[in-house]
Amino acid sequence: MKLSFPNPSRCFDASHRRVCFWGYDRTIEISFFVGMDALNRLCPDMSDAESGFLQAFDAVRNRIQEVADKVYTRDGRDSCAYILAAEDF
Repeated sequence: MKLSFPNPSRCFDASHRRVCFWGYDRTIEISFFVGMDALNRLCPDMSDAESGFLQAFDAVRNRIQEVADKVYTRDGRDSCAYILAAEDF
């Protein structure tokens, strides 16, 4: 079963310099984090300010969600939190 992403919310985690968003496997909420390295690979011109992270995420949201679904399935659904690295893209 593919993840669903009905909640368009995302937030910036300043302490780890990454964006957090959520997917759902039926009723189970799964947290995903996309770090600066991954976002910079997808959007090389992004600003390193919070607004730059969020704008980059929004610009490539569909691609990020596709990768999140693949990582979640590949890792056997053993966790409720995943970090998407540059190598995943």
